[in-house]
Amino acid sequence: MYDLEGNLLQQNDHPFDGLPPANHLLETSAIMKGNFTRELSDSGQVECSAITIDADNELVWMSDWVHSNYIYKYDLHNGEYMGKLHLRATPEWTQGLAFYKGDLYISNDDGDADRNEPKDLWFVPKETLLNNATYISHEMAFNLPPFRDYGEIEGIDVNSDTNQMIVLANRGMRIVLGMPQDYYPGYTREIHELYVFNIIDENGSSSMV
Repeated sequence: MYDLEGNLLQQNDHPFDGLPPANHLLETSAIMKGNFTRELSDSGQVECSAITIDADNELVWMSDWVHSNYIYKYDLHNGEYMGKLHLRATPEWTQGLAFYKGDLYISNDDGDADRNEPKDLWFVPKETLLNNATYISHEMAFNLPPFRDYGEIEGIDVNSDTNQMIVLANRGMRIVLGMPQDYYPGYTREIHELYVFNIIDENGSSSMV
């Protein structure tokens, strides 16, 4: 955990100690108003690439990097599987989920860094979030600038106190199907950076700048 100035406040070097063996687990903490551990296999979810809390509907939403055409919802308090939302058109390689004022934002590793393609941010309005399926809209591309190079978008979060979206981006390492291969020319290590976007609310809608 870091403060807004980038200072390390807290770290956990053993996050999975004490958990029972399982292929895929969901565990909530007290800050999420729940305390449970469950396997994900009964929902059809293959793996978990991102997780976010839907306070309005008291749900935990998770993405599946392997099959990004669905996002999965679980009861916030007891972990019960509550269904899945079909995303149309389908984003690729979902890596981040975050809520802002009830609307859901989704980040993806859908651009090929080898081809200098940016990653993208998608939007699901709260009005269609509990449907069986919804059409998603393109919010923005993570272009250069402000990003310093093409790479991987690993996740997003929202600071509701400051009305800002925080984006975690990696660059320097060539990634193929989620697996690191080698460094791009000019790099000797992978670089991890946070980018902060202001959220501007106008005429009932929000935009990132």
